[in-house]
Amino acid sequence: MSNPDLVIRGGTVADGGGGELFEADVAITGGRISEVGKVSAKGQEEIDARGKLVTPGFVDVHTHYDGQVTWSQDITPSSQNGVTTAIMGNCGVGFAPCKPADHTRLIQLMEGVEDIPEPVLSAGIPWAWESFPDYMDWLSRRDFDIDVGAQLPHAALRVYVMGERGARRDPSTAEDNAAMAKLAGEAVRSGALGFSTSRTLNHRTSTGDFTPTLKAGEDELTAIAGAMHRQGRSVLQFVLDLSTIHEDLPMMLRVADSTKCPISFSITQNDKSPNRWRQTLDEINAAAKRGLSITAQIAARPVGLLLGLELSRNPFQTHPSYKAIAHLPLHERLARLHQPEIRKAILSETATATDDPLFFRPNYDKMFLLGDPPDYEQPPENALGPQARKQGRQPEELAYDAMLSDEGRGMLYVPFLNYSDGNLDATREMLIDPQSVPGLSDGGAHCGIICDASFPTYLLTHWTRDRTRGEKLSIPFVVAAQSRKTALSVGLTDRGLIAPGYKADVNLIDYDRLHLHPPKVHYDLPVGGRRLLQDVDGYEATIVSGVVTRRHGEATGRRPGKLIRGAQGVAS
Repeated sequence: MSNPDLVIRGGTVADGGGGELFEADVAITGGRISEVGKVSAKGQEEIDARGKLVTPGFVDVHTHYDGQVTWSQDITPSSQNGVTTAIMGNCGVGFAPCKPADHTRLIQLMEGVEDIPEPVLSAGIPWAWESFPDYMDWLSRRDFDIDVGAQLPHAALRVYVMGERGARRDPSTAEDNAAMAKLAGEAVRSGALGFSTSRTLNHRTSTGDFTPTLKAGEDELTAIAGAMHRQGRSVLQFVLDLSTIHEDLPMMLRVADSTKCPISFSITQNDKSPNRWRQTLDEINAAAKRGLSITAQIAARPVGLLLGLELSRNPFQTHPSYKAIAHLPLHERLARLHQPEIRKAILSETATATDDPLFFRPNYDKMFLLGDPPDYEQPPENALGPQARKQGRQPEELAYDAMLSDEGRGMLYVPFLNYSDGNLDATREMLIDPQSVPGLSDGGAHCGIICDASFPTYLLTHWTRDRTRGEKLSIPFVVAAQSRKTALSVGLTDRGLIAPGYKADVNLIDYDRLHLHPPKVHYDLPVGGRRLLQDVDGYEATIVSGVVTRRHGEATGRRPGKLIRGAQGVAS
Protein backbone atom coordinates (compact mmCIF):
# COMPACT_ATOMS: atom_id res chain seq x y z
CA MET A 1 0.00 0.00 0.00
CA SER A 2 1.44 3.38 -0.99
CA ASN A 3 2.04 6.09 1.54
CA PRO A 4 -0.62 8.80 1.98
CA ASP A 5 -0.24 11.98 -0.04
CA LEU A 6 -0.56 14.09 3.10
CA VAL A 7 -0.69 13.43 6.85
CA ILE A 8 -1.84 16.07 9.33
CA ARG A 9 -0.19 15.09 12.61
CA GLY A 10 -1.53 15.42 16.15
CA GLY A 11 -4.22 18.04 15.65
CA THR A 12 -7.27 18.64 17.81
CA VAL A 13 -10.07 17.44 15.54
CA ALA A 14 -13.59 18.83 15.33
CA ASP A 15 -14.77 16.26 12.80
CA GLY A 16 -18.00 17.95 11.70
CA GLY A 17 -20.22 15.37 13.37
CA GLY A 18 -20.84 17.53 16.44
CA GLY A 19 -19.12 15.17 18.91
CA GLU A 20 -16.36 16.02 21.37
CA LEU A 21 -12.97 17.24 20.18
CA PHE A 22 -10.29 14.56 19.97
CA GLU A 23 -6.61 14.36 19.11
CA ALA A 24 -5.75 12.43 15.94
CA ASP A 25 -3.71 12.22 12.78
CA VAL A 26 -5.56 12.67 9.48
CA ALA A 27 -4.26 10.91 6.37
CA ILE A 28 -5.26 12.01 2.87
CA THR A 29 -4.88 9.91 -0.28
CA GLY A 30 -6.14 10.69 -3.76
CA GLY A 31 -8.14 13.71 -2.65
CA ARG A 32 -10.04 11.74 0.01
CA ILE A 33 -9.53 11.22 3.72
CA SER A 34 -8.07 7.73 4.05
CA GLU A 35 -7.47 7.39 7.79
CA VAL A 36 -8.24 9.19 11.05
CA GLY A 37 -6.53 8.17 14.27
CA LYS A 38 -2.95 7.06 14.76
CA VAL A 39 -1.48 7.02 11.26
CA SER A 40 1.68 4.92 11.18
CA ALA A 41 2.55 5.48 7.53
CA LYS A 42 4.61 8.51 6.63
CA GLY A 43 2.95 10.94 4.29
CA GLN A 44 4.60 12.25 1.15
CA GLU A 45 3.90 15.60 2.82
CA GLU A 46 3.36 16.08 6.54
CA ILE A 47 1.94 18.97 8.55
CA ASP A 48 2.53 19.32 12.27
CA ALA A 49 -0.87 20.22 13.74
CA ARG A 50 -0.07 19.88 17.43
CA GLY A 51 -1.98 22.54 19.35
CA LYS A 52 -4.02 23.42 16.28
CA LEU A 53 -7.70 22.90 15.50
CA VAL A 54 -8.46 20.62 12.55
CA THR A 55 -11.90 21.00 10.95
CA PRO A 56 -13.63 20.07 7.72
CA GLY A 57 -13.66 22.81 5.13
CA PHE A 58 -16.64 25.12 5.54
CA VAL A 59 -19.55 25.00 3.09
CA ASP A 60 -21.10 28.42 2.41
CA VAL A 61 -24.56 27.92 0.93
CA HIS A 62 -25.38 31.58 0.23
CA THR A 63 -22.95 33.45 -2.01
CA HIS A 64 -23.05 35.54 -5.19
CA TYR A 65 -19.86 34.64 -7.05
CA ASP A 66 -21.77 34.17 -10.35
CA GLY A 67 -19.76 36.94 -11.97
CA GLN A 68 -16.46 36.51 -10.14
CA VAL A 69 -16.08 32.85 -11.14
CA THR A 70 -15.96 33.99 -14.77
CA TRP A 71 -12.99 36.34 -14.34
CA SER A 72 -11.13 35.03 -11.30
CA GLN A 73 -9.84 31.64 -10.21
CA ASP A 74 -9.53 32.75 -6.59
CA ILE A 75 -12.88 32.90 -4.84
CA THR A 76 -11.89 35.49 -2.28
CA PRO A 77 -12.85 36.52 0.32
CA SER A 78 -14.59 33.20 1.09
CA SER A 79 -11.48 31.11 0.48
CA GLN A 80 -9.64 33.29 3.03
CA ASN A 81 -12.20 32.32 5.68
CA GLY A 82 -11.93 28.55 5.60
CA VAL A 83 -14.61 28.05 2.96
CA THR A 84 -13.83 25.17 0.60
CA THR A 85 -17.24 24.99 -1.11
CA ALA A 86 -19.37 28.02 -2.10
CA ILE A 87 -22.88 27.83 -3.53
CA MET A 88 -23.79 30.74 -5.82
CA GLY A 89 -26.91 31.73 -7.77
CA ASN A 90 -28.91 32.74 -4.70
CA CYS A 91 -31.80 35.21 -4.46
CA GLY A 92 -32.97 34.56 -8.01
CA VAL A 93 -30.15 36.56 -9.64
CA GLY A 94 -27.43 35.31 -11.96
CA PHE A 95 -26.24 35.29 -15.55
CA ALA A 96 -27.69 32.19 -17.21
CA PRO A 97 -29.75 31.56 -19.17
CA CYS A 98 -29.46 34.87 -20.98
CA LYS A 99 -30.01 36.08 -24.53
CA PRO A 100 -27.48 38.64 -25.80
CA ALA A 101 -30.13 41.36 -25.79
CA ASP A 102 -30.63 40.87 -22.04
CA HIS A 103 -27.01 41.11 -20.86
CA THR A 104 -27.48 44.66 -19.63
CA ARG A 105 -30.77 43.83 -17.93
CA LEU A 106 -29.24 41.02 -15.85
CA ILE A 107 -26.21 43.15 -15.01
CA GLN A 108 -28.47 45.96 -13.78
CA LEU A 109 -30.40 43.48 -11.66
CA MET A 110 -27.24 42.07 -10.07
CA GLU A 111 -25.89 45.59 -9.54
CA GLY A 112 -29.09 46.72 -7.85
CA VAL A 113 -29.74 43.62 -5.75
CA GLU A 114 -26.18 42.72 -4.77
CA ASP A 115 -24.25 46.01 -5.11
CA ILE A 116 -21.71 44.71 -7.61
CA PRO A 117 -20.78 47.68 -9.84
CA GLU A 118 -21.98 47.61 -13.45
CA PRO A 119 -18.54 48.51 -14.92
CA VAL A 120 -17.03 45.52 -13.09
CA LEU A 121 -19.65 43.11 -14.40
CA SER A 122 -19.63 44.55 -17.93
CA ALA A 123 -15.86 44.30 -18.18
CA GLY A 124 -15.46 41.02 -16.32
CA ILE A 125 -18.16 38.71 -17.68
CA PRO A 126 -17.22 37.16 -21.04
CA TRP A 127 -20.77 36.02 -21.92
CA ALA A 128 -19.44 32.86 -23.57
CA TRP A 129 -22.80 31.11 -23.13
CA GLU A 130 -26.52 31.57 -23.57
CA SER A 131 -28.19 28.56 -21.95
CA PHE A 132 -27.65 27.40 -18.38
CA PRO A 133 -26.05 24.12 -19.52
CA ASP A 134 -23.66 26.16 -21.69
CA TYR A 135 -22.76 28.28 -18.63
CA MET A 136 -22.08 25.11 -16.63
CA ASP A 137 -19.99 23.61 -19.42
CA TRP A 138 -17.95 26.79 -19.66
CA LEU A 139 -17.38 26.91 -15.88
CA SER A 140 -16.46 23.22 -15.77
CA ARG A 141 -13.33 24.00 -17.76
CA ARG A 142 -12.08 26.43 -15.11
CA ASP A 143 -10.02 25.71 -11.99
CA PHE A 144 -10.55 27.50 -8.67
CA ASP A 145 -9.06 27.66 -5.20
CA ILE A 146 -12.34 26.18 -3.85
CA ASP A 147 -15.25 24.17 -5.24
CA VAL A 148 -18.25 26.12 -6.52
CA GLY A 149 -21.83 24.98 -6.97
CA ALA A 150 -24.50 26.77 -8.97
CA GLN A 151 -28.25 27.28 -8.71
CA LEU A 152 -30.60 28.26 -11.53
CA PRO A 153 -31.67 31.90 -10.94
CA HIS A 154 -35.38 32.55 -11.42
CA ALA A 155 -35.01 36.12 -12.70
CA ALA A 156 -32.71 35.03 -15.52
CA LEU A 157 -34.97 32.09 -16.40
CA ARG A 158 -38.14 34.20 -16.36
CA VAL A 159 -36.70 36.92 -18.60
CA TYR A 160 -35.22 34.31 -20.95
CA VAL A 161 -38.61 32.64 -21.47
CA MET A 162 -41.01 35.58 -21.15
CA GLY A 163 -38.91 38.52 -22.35
CA GLU A 164 -40.30 41.92 -21.47
CA ARG A 165 -43.42 40.36 -19.93
CA GLY A 166 -41.22 38.51 -17.46
CA ALA A 167 -39.18 41.60 -16.61
CA ARG A 168 -42.29 43.64 -15.86
CA ARG A 169 -43.66 40.84 -13.62
CA ASP A 170 -46.65 39.83 -15.73
CA PRO A 171 -48.30 36.56 -14.66
CA SER A 172 -46.92 33.57 -16.54
CA THR A 173 -49.09 31.50 -18.84
CA ALA A 174 -49.33 27.72 -18.90
CA GLU A 175 -47.05 27.78 -21.95
CA ASP A 176 -44.53 29.97 -20.09
CA ASN A 177 -44.57 27.58 -17.15
CA ALA A 178 -44.02 24.56 -19.39
CA ALA A 179 -41.09 26.29 -21.11
CA MET A 180 -39.50 27.31 -17.80
CA ALA A 181 -40.04 23.82 -16.37
CA LYS A 182 -38.32 22.25 -19.39
CA LEU A 183 -35.28 24.51 -19.02
CA ALA A 184 -35.23 23.94 -15.27
CA GLY A 185 -35.07 20.17 -15.78
CA GLU A 186 -32.19 20.68 -18.22
CA ALA A 187 -30.41 22.83 -15.61
CA VAL A 188 -30.51 20.00 -13.06
CA ARG A 189 -29.26 17.51 -15.63
CA SER A 190 -26.35 19.88 -16.29
CA GLY A 191 -25.50 20.00 -12.58
CA ALA A 192 -27.57 22.76 -10.94
CA LEU A 193 -27.85 22.13 -7.20
CA GLY A 194 -31.06 24.12 -6.94
CA PHE A 195 -33.27 26.96 -8.06
CA SER A 196 -33.49 30.36 -6.38
CA THR A 197 -36.13 33.07 -6.33
CA SER A 198 -36.86 36.34 -4.53
CA ARG A 199 -40.09 37.90 -3.29
CA THR A 200 -38.69 40.95 -1.53
CA LEU A 201 -39.29 44.61 -2.39
CA ASN A 202 -35.67 45.30 -1.43
CA HIS A 203 -34.44 43.48 -4.55
CA ARG A 204 -34.45 46.01 -7.37
CA THR A 205 -32.43 46.75 -10.46
CA SER A 206 -29.96 49.62 -10.42
CA THR A 207 -32.60 51.62 -12.30
CA GLY A 208 -35.15 51.04 -9.53
CA ASP A 209 -37.33 48.33 -11.06
CA PHE A 210 -38.47 45.46 -8.83
CA THR A 211 -37.01 42.01 -9.40
CA PRO A 212 -38.91 40.11 -12.13
CA THR A 213 -39.72 37.29 -9.68
CA LEU A 214 -41.44 39.44 -7.04
CA LYS A 215 -44.99 38.19 -7.59
CA ALA A 216 -44.41 34.98 -9.54
CA GLY A 217 -47.43 32.72 -9.15
CA GLU A 218 -47.66 29.48 -7.22
CA ASP A 219 -48.33 27.63 -10.48
CA GLU A 220 -45.08 28.98 -11.94
CA LEU A 221 -42.98 28.00 -8.92
CA THR A 222 -44.62 24.59 -8.68
CA ALA A 223 -43.95 23.83 -12.34
CA ILE A 224 -40.27 24.82 -12.05
CA ALA A 225 -39.56 23.13 -8.71
CA GLY A 226 -41.37 19.97 -9.71
CA ALA A 227 -39.52 19.67 -13.01
CA MET A 228 -36.17 20.14 -11.31
CA HIS A 229 -36.74 17.71 -8.49
CA ARG A 230 -37.94 15.01 -10.89
CA GLN A 231 -34.49 15.15 -12.53
CA GLY A 232 -32.54 14.81 -9.29
CA ARG A 233 -32.20 16.30 -5.83
CA SER A 234 -32.67 20.04 -6.13
CA VAL A 235 -33.17 22.74 -3.48
CA LEU A 236 -35.56 25.68 -3.85
CA GLN A 237 -33.92 28.72 -2.21
CA PHE A 238 -35.93 31.88 -1.66
CA VAL A 239 -36.04 35.27 0.05
CA LEU A 240 -39.26 36.68 1.53
CA ASP A 241 -40.40 40.02 2.90
CA LEU A 242 -41.64 40.27 6.46
CA SER A 243 -44.64 42.29 5.25
CA THR A 244 -45.90 39.43 3.06
CA ILE A 245 -44.49 36.38 4.85
CA HIS A 246 -47.94 35.43 6.14
CA GLU A 247 -48.96 34.85 2.50
CA ASP A 248 -45.68 33.82 0.91
CA LEU A 249 -44.42 31.27 3.44
CA PRO A 250 -47.59 29.11 3.34
CA MET A 251 -47.40 29.25 -0.47
CA MET A 252 -43.77 28.12 -0.50
CA LEU A 253 -44.64 25.30 1.90
CA ARG A 254 -47.40 24.21 -0.47
CA VAL A 255 -44.92 24.22 -3.35
CA ALA A 256 -42.55 22.07 -1.29
CA ASP A 257 -45.35 19.73 -0.30
CA SER A 258 -46.65 19.21 -3.84
CA THR A 259 -43.22 18.82 -5.47
CA LYS A 260 -41.31 17.13 -2.60
CA CYS A 261 -38.54 19.63 -3.34
CA PRO A 262 -36.37 20.63 -0.33
CA ILE A 263 -36.60 24.34 0.42
CA SER A 264 -34.23 26.79 2.07
CA PHE A 265 -34.89 30.40 3.01
CA SER A 266 -33.50 33.24 5.08
CA ILE A 267 -34.79 34.12 8.54
CA THR A 268 -33.68 37.29 10.32
CA GLN A 269 -34.89 39.43 13.18
CA ASN A 270 -36.56 42.57 11.85
CA ASP A 271 -37.10 45.71 13.95
CA LYS A 272 -40.67 46.11 12.66
CA SER A 273 -41.69 42.77 14.14
CA PRO A 274 -38.81 41.66 16.37
CA ASN A 275 -40.38 38.36 17.47
CA ARG A 276 -41.73 37.17 14.09
CA TRP A 277 -38.68 34.94 13.62
CA ARG A 278 -39.90 32.72 16.46
CA GLN A 279 -43.24 32.17 14.76
CA THR A 280 -41.51 31.49 11.45
CA LEU A 281 -39.22 28.87 13.02
CA ASP A 282 -42.24 27.27 14.69
CA GLU A 283 -43.96 27.07 11.30
CA ILE A 284 -41.02 25.43 9.57
CA ASN A 285 -40.45 22.99 12.43
CA ALA A 286 -44.11 22.00 12.17
CA ALA A 287 -43.65 21.56 8.41
CA ALA A 288 -40.54 19.42 9.02
CA LYS A 289 -42.57 17.17 11.32
CA ARG A 290 -45.03 16.71 8.44
CA GLY A 291 -42.14 15.37 6.38
CA LEU A 292 -41.04 18.43 4.42
CA SER A 293 -37.33 18.98 3.93
CA ILE A 294 -36.84 22.60 4.98
CA THR A 295 -33.85 24.65 6.12
CA ALA A 296 -33.64 28.14 7.59
CA GLN A 297 -30.53 30.15 6.71
CA ILE A 298 -29.33 32.24 9.66
CA ALA A 299 -26.83 35.12 9.63
CA ALA A 300 -24.04 34.67 12.17
CA ARG A 301 -24.19 38.28 13.36
CA PRO A 302 -26.24 41.40 12.60
CA VAL A 303 -26.69 42.08 8.92
CA GLY A 304 -24.97 45.41 9.14
CA LEU A 305 -24.40 48.25 6.72
CA LEU A 306 -21.03 49.96 6.53
CA LEU A 307 -21.28 53.66 5.77
CA GLY A 308 -18.47 55.95 4.68
CA LEU A 309 -17.17 58.44 2.15
CA GLU A 310 -15.42 55.68 0.19
CA LEU A 311 -18.47 53.40 0.28
CA SER A 312 -21.80 53.14 -1.54
CA ARG A 313 -23.74 55.05 1.10
CA ASN A 314 -23.30 57.46 3.99
CA PRO A 315 -25.67 59.27 6.40
CA PHE A 316 -25.38 62.57 4.52
CA GLN A 317 -25.89 61.32 0.95
CA THR A 318 -29.32 62.98 0.63
CA HIS A 319 -28.22 66.32 2.14
CA PRO A 320 -28.16 68.95 -0.65
CA SER A 321 -24.74 70.30 0.31
CA TYR A 322 -23.24 66.82 0.23
CA LYS A 323 -24.97 65.89 -3.03
CA ALA A 324 -23.32 68.93 -4.61
CA ILE A 325 -19.84 67.42 -4.03
CA ALA A 326 -20.69 63.69 -4.09
CA HIS A 327 -19.34 63.29 -7.63
CA LEU A 328 -15.84 64.44 -6.70
CA PRO A 329 -12.95 62.01 -6.19
CA LEU A 330 -12.39 61.10 -2.54
CA HIS A 331 -9.37 63.38 -2.01
CA GLU A 332 -11.23 66.40 -3.44
CA ARG A 333 -14.38 65.61 -1.47
CA LEU A 334 -12.30 65.26 1.66
CA ALA A 335 -10.76 68.69 1.17
CA ARG A 336 -14.22 70.22 0.78
CA LEU A 337 -15.62 68.38 3.79
CA HIS A 338 -12.84 69.83 5.95
CA GLN A 339 -13.95 73.36 5.02
CA PRO A 340 -15.91 74.91 7.94
CA GLU A 341 -18.64 76.34 5.71
CA ILE A 342 -19.25 72.98 3.98
CA ARG A 343 -19.30 71.19 7.32
CA LYS A 344 -21.77 73.69 8.78
CA ALA A 345 -24.06 73.47 5.75
CA ILE A 346 -24.18 69.66 5.68
CA LEU A 347 -24.75 69.39 9.43
CA SER A 348 -27.56 71.94 9.27
CA GLU A 349 -29.49 69.88 6.72
CA THR A 350 -31.57 66.75 7.27
CA ALA A 351 -31.77 63.43 5.46
CA THR A 352 -34.61 62.99 3.00
CA ALA A 353 -36.32 59.82 1.81
CA THR A 354 -35.08 57.96 -1.27
CA ASP A 355 -36.17 54.91 -3.27
CA ASP A 356 -32.95 53.17 -2.25
CA PRO A 357 -33.98 50.12 -0.16
CA LEU A 358 -30.60 50.12 1.62
CA PHE A 359 -30.66 53.78 2.59
CA PHE A 360 -32.27 54.26 5.96
CA ARG A 361 -32.98 57.65 7.46
CA PRO A 362 -30.10 57.77 9.96
CA ASN A 363 -30.91 56.40 13.41
CA TYR A 364 -27.92 57.41 15.49
CA ASP A 365 -29.10 55.27 18.40
CA LYS A 366 -28.25 52.26 16.22
CA MET A 367 -25.10 53.55 14.54
CA PHE A 368 -21.71 52.53 15.91
CA LEU A 369 -17.99 52.85 15.35
CA LEU A 370 -16.98 49.28 14.50
CA GLY A 371 -13.57 49.50 16.16
CA ASP A 372 -10.38 47.46 15.90
CA PRO A 373 -10.82 44.59 16.50
CA PRO A 374 -14.29 44.97 14.98
CA ASP A 375 -17.06 44.58 17.56
CA TYR A 376 -20.40 43.46 16.09
CA GLU A 377 -22.20 43.06 19.44
CA GLN A 378 -21.81 46.42 21.14
CA PRO A 379 -24.11 47.61 23.93
CA PRO A 380 -26.66 50.29 22.96
CA GLU A 381 -24.85 52.94 25.01
CA ASN A 382 -21.91 52.71 22.58
CA ALA A 383 -24.03 54.06 19.71
CA LEU A 384 -23.37 57.56 18.40
CA GLY A 385 -26.67 58.90 19.76
CA PRO A 386 -25.99 58.08 23.43
CA GLN A 387 -22.33 59.05 23.03
CA ALA A 388 -23.29 62.44 21.59
CA ARG A 389 -25.78 63.12 24.38
CA LYS A 390 -23.10 62.23 26.90
CA GLN A 391 -20.74 64.75 25.28
CA GLY A 392 -23.39 67.43 24.77
CA ARG A 393 -22.98 67.29 20.99
CA GLN A 394 -25.11 66.35 18.00
CA PRO A 395 -24.68 62.75 16.78
CA GLU A 396 -24.32 64.03 13.21
CA GLU A 397 -21.07 65.70 14.29
CA LEU A 398 -19.69 62.42 15.58
CA ALA A 399 -20.66 60.65 12.37
CA TYR A 400 -19.13 63.39 10.23
CA ASP A 401 -15.83 63.33 12.14
CA ALA A 402 -15.69 59.53 12.15
CA MET A 403 -15.95 59.38 8.37
CA LEU A 404 -13.21 62.01 7.97
CA SER A 405 -10.83 59.89 10.05
CA ASP A 406 -8.17 57.70 8.44
CA GLU A 407 -7.88 60.13 5.51
CA GLY A 408 -11.59 59.86 4.73
CA ARG A 409 -11.76 56.09 5.05
CA GLY A 410 -13.48 55.96 8.44
CA MET A 411 -16.56 53.71 8.55
CA LEU A 412 -19.80 53.65 10.52
CA TYR A 413 -21.63 50.43 11.34
CA VAL A 414 -25.43 50.12 11.28
CA PRO A 415 -26.84 46.71 12.33
CA PHE A 416 -30.25 46.65 10.64
CA LEU A 417 -31.23 42.99 11.03
CA ASN A 418 -30.71 40.62 13.98
CA TYR A 419 -30.11 43.46 16.46
CA SER A 420 -33.55 44.61 17.63
CA ASP A 421 -32.68 43.75 21.24
CA GLY A 422 -29.25 45.39 21.22
CA ASN A 423 -27.59 41.97 21.49
CA LEU A 424 -27.30 38.67 19.63
CA ASP A 425 -29.38 36.48 21.93
CA ALA A 426 -32.07 36.02 19.26
CA THR A 427 -29.40 35.09 16.71
CA ARG A 428 -28.10 32.41 19.05
CA GLU A 429 -31.57 30.93 19.39
CA MET A 430 -31.95 30.92 15.62
CA LEU A 431 -28.56 29.26 15.12
CA ILE A 432 -29.33 26.39 17.49
CA ASP A 433 -32.72 25.60 15.97
CA PRO A 434 -32.65 22.05 14.53
CA GLN A 435 -33.89 23.26 11.13
CA SER A 436 -31.31 26.04 10.72
CA VAL A 437 -27.89 26.36 9.12
CA PRO A 438 -25.52 29.34 8.98
CA GLY A 439 -26.04 31.32 5.78
CA LEU A 440 -26.43 34.77 4.24
CA SER A 441 -22.73 35.62 4.00
CA ASP A 442 -23.40 37.00 0.50
CA GLY A 443 -19.77 36.35 -0.45
CA GLY A 444 -18.93 38.21 -3.65
CA ALA A 445 -21.75 40.73 -3.24
CA HIS A 446 -22.52 44.07 -1.57
CA CYS A 447 -19.06 45.28 -2.48
CA GLY A 448 -19.51 48.78 -1.09
CA ILE A 449 -21.87 48.45 1.87
CA ILE A 450 -21.77 45.00 3.53
CA CYS A 451 -18.77 42.81 4.38
CA ASP A 452 -20.15 39.53 5.68
CA ALA A 453 -18.17 36.86 3.80
CA SER A 454 -16.23 36.53 7.08
CA PHE A 455 -19.26 34.88 8.76
CA PRO A 456 -17.51 31.46 8.99
CA THR A 457 -14.59 32.97 10.88
CA TYR A 458 -16.91 35.05 13.07
CA LEU A 459 -18.86 31.93 14.02
CA LEU A 460 -15.69 30.43 15.44
CA THR A 461 -14.18 33.52 17.03
CA HIS A 462 -17.22 35.27 18.50
CA TRP A 463 -19.57 32.42 19.25
CA THR A 464 -17.11 29.91 20.71
CA ARG A 465 -14.45 32.17 22.25
CA ASP A 466 -14.92 35.93 22.40
CA ARG A 467 -18.56 36.59 23.29
CA THR A 468 -19.02 38.45 26.59
CA ARG A 469 -22.65 39.61 26.40
CA GLY A 470 -24.39 36.24 26.55
CA GLU A 471 -24.08 32.49 26.16
CA LYS A 472 -21.58 31.03 23.72
CA LEU A 473 -21.72 27.98 21.46
CA SER A 474 -19.36 25.00 21.44
CA ILE A 475 -16.62 24.49 18.86
CA PRO A 476 -18.06 21.09 17.79
CA PHE A 477 -21.52 22.61 17.27
CA VAL A 478 -20.28 25.55 15.20
CA VAL A 479 -17.97 23.41 13.06
CA ALA A 480 -20.71 20.86 12.38
CA ALA A 481 -23.22 23.61 11.58
CA GLN A 482 -21.10 25.24 8.89
CA SER A 483 -19.54 22.14 7.39
CA ARG A 484 -21.63 18.97 7.58
CA LYS A 485 -25.04 20.53 8.13
CA THR A 486 -24.65 23.10 5.36
CA ALA A 487 -23.31 20.44 2.99
CA LEU A 488 -26.27 18.16 3.59
CA SER A 489 -28.72 21.01 3.08
CA VAL A 490 -27.66 21.31 -0.58
CA GLY A 491 -27.22 17.61 -1.28
CA LEU A 492 -23.44 17.36 -0.87
CA THR A 493 -23.17 14.26 1.29
CA ASP A 494 -19.54 13.71 0.25
CA ARG A 495 -18.05 16.50 2.40
CA GLY A 496 -18.24 18.24 5.75
CA LEU A 497 -16.84 15.34 7.82
CA ILE A 498 -13.34 14.31 8.74
CA ALA A 499 -13.80 10.58 8.29
CA PRO A 500 -12.48 7.95 5.87
CA GLY A 501 -14.01 8.16 2.40
CA TYR A 502 -14.97 11.81 2.60
CA LYS A 503 -13.64 14.56 0.39
CA ALA A 504 -10.38 15.90 1.80
CA ASP A 505 -11.44 19.50 2.41
CA VAL A 506 -9.77 20.48 5.67
CA ASN A 507 -8.86 23.56 7.69
CA LEU A 508 -5.90 23.73 10.05
CA ILE A 509 -6.57 26.63 12.43
CA ASP A 510 -4.51 28.38 15.10
CA TYR A 511 -7.62 28.87 17.22
CA ASP A 512 -6.05 31.20 19.78
CA ARG A 513 -4.75 33.47 17.01
CA LEU A 514 -7.87 33.39 14.84
CA HIS A 515 -8.75 37.05 14.38
CA LEU A 516 -10.71 39.30 12.04
CA HIS A 517 -9.38 42.72 11.09
CA PRO A 518 -11.64 45.70 10.33
CA PRO A 519 -13.06 45.86 6.79
CA LYS A 520 -11.10 47.91 4.27
CA VAL A 521 -11.77 48.99 0.71
CA HIS A 522 -9.71 47.34 -2.03
CA TYR A 523 -9.73 48.24 -5.72
CA ASP A 524 -8.90 44.82 -7.14
CA LEU A 525 -11.96 43.98 -9.25
CA PRO A 526 -12.00 44.35 -13.06
CA VAL A 527 -11.46 47.95 -14.23
CA GLY A 528 -10.27 48.81 -10.71
CA GLY A 529 -13.66 48.10 -9.15
CA ARG A 530 -14.11 48.54 -5.43
CA ARG A 531 -14.94 45.93 -2.81
CA LEU A 532 -14.83 45.62 0.96
CA LEU A 533 -12.53 42.92 2.34
CA GLN A 534 -11.49 41.82 5.82
CA ASP A 535 -8.04 40.43 6.52
CA VAL A 536 -8.01 37.39 8.78
CA ASP A 537 -5.26 35.76 10.84
CA GLY A 538 -5.14 32.21 12.15
CA TYR A 539 -5.79 29.90 9.20
CA GLU A 540 -2.58 27.88 9.13
CA ALA A 541 -3.66 25.84 6.12
CA THR A 542 -6.71 25.28 3.98
CA ILE A 543 -6.85 22.06 1.98
CA VAL A 544 -9.18 21.40 -0.96
CA SER A 545 -9.38 17.86 -2.38
CA GLY A 546 -6.14 17.02 -0.56
CA VAL A 547 -4.24 20.01 -2.00
CA VAL A 548 -2.98 22.86 0.21
CA THR A 549 -4.48 26.01 -1.33
CA ARG A 550 -3.63 28.44 1.46
CA ARG A 551 -0.78 28.32 3.97
CA HIS A 552 -0.25 30.81 6.82
CA GLY A 553 -2.92 33.04 5.33
CA GLU A 554 -1.36 33.22 1.87
CA ALA A 555 -2.51 31.58 -1.35
CA THR A 556 -0.23 28.80 -2.60
CA GLY A 557 -1.34 29.31 -6.20
CA ARG A 558 -2.71 25.77 -6.45
CA ARG A 559 -6.31 25.54 -7.64
CA PRO A 560 -7.84 22.07 -7.32
CA GLY A 561 -11.37 23.48 -6.95
CA LYS A 562 -13.95 22.57 -9.57
CA LEU A 563 -17.53 23.22 -10.54
CA ILE A 564 -19.78 20.77 -8.70
CA ARG A 565 -22.13 18.95 -11.04
CA GLY A 566 -25.22 18.01 -9.03
CA ALA A 567 -25.69 16.28 -5.69
CA GLN A 568 -22.63 14.34 -4.53
CA GLY A 569 -22.27 11.10 -2.57
CA VAL A 570 -19.47 9.53 -0.56
CA ALA A 571 -16.98 7.46 -2.53
CA SER A 572 -17.20 3.77 -1.71
